[in-house]
Amino acid sequence: MTQLFKGSAVAITTPFSHDEVDYDTFERHVNFLVDEGAQALFVNGTTGEGSTLTEEERLNLIRLSVKASDGRVPIIANTGTNDTKASLSHSLKAKEAGANAIMLITPYYNKTSQRGLIKHFNLIADAVELPVVLYNVPSRTNMTIDVETLVELAKHPYIVALKDATGDMEYLSQCKAQLPNDFSIYSGNDDSIIPFFERGGDGVISVIANATPKAFQDIYTTYQTNPKEAKALFEKIKPLINSLSIDINPMPIKALVNYVGYAENEIRLPLVELEEDVRQPIIQAYQEFKGV
Repeated sequence: MTQLFKGSAVAITTPFSHDEVDYDTFERHVNFLVDEGAQALFVNGTTGEGSTLTEEERLNLIRLSVKASDGRVPIIANTGTNDTKASLSHSLKAKEAGANAIMLITPYYNKTSQRGLIKHFNLIADAVELPVVLYNVPSRTNMTIDVETLVELAKHPYIVALKDATGDMEYLSQCKAQLPNDFSIYSGNDDSIIPFFERGGDGVISVIANATPKAFQDIYTTYQTNPKEAKALFEKIKPLINSLSIDINPMPIKALVNYVGYAENEIRLPLVELEEDVRQPIIQAYQEFKGV
């Protein structure tokens, strides 16, 4: 199966106004990201506050992403939950709404075994018949996808990629050594993309690229021919990336996206907006990066 993308994709935020999804601003943001070099958009994920969106909102955002991107980049919908039946239902509806691929997180809270992961992911992939990106984020789910499990899952013709947010470069090296060459592995951590690329990673599903899509794609593109220059480009944006660690994602990126004009400073409970003294260092880091 053809690789979904190479380079920098964006885990796009969801803008709200008076606790309603601001679809007009979302559409403007999609166009900005695609015009500025994003290679794919991940909709309704952690950064997009997918767990607090209604089913109607999630489907509307997929449809609008597909319409606004107009075939320029793949739209990948986060449809995974801790319930196989619910994940399957979300995935089938995402396909109907026009998504080009789906992303499935490892079940959380009622976490399963490695054998359970294989059955869970394969069942959904069998039924949906869309490319599947698996999402390994143990900091949020308290479990990981073992390398041996990935090797087994990669045998499925529709399971084609992994979003790896472990931050474990040895894990990445083992995956690259044992998985087929056409199985893509994308970083889920903006702060470690250079070592990720050094070990053969295929790109990044980025949070910071909500505000700096061209800069992150430029790092990947430059790395292919000039790793030293790419490292220098990364060092310039690193303080901005680090500034987002001040609180839990997506609260900091929502503050930054608000500043650059693609959201009100609004987020859904149980998350809360950053207080002004916490928000200001992020804005300052962005201004310094842009040379404002």
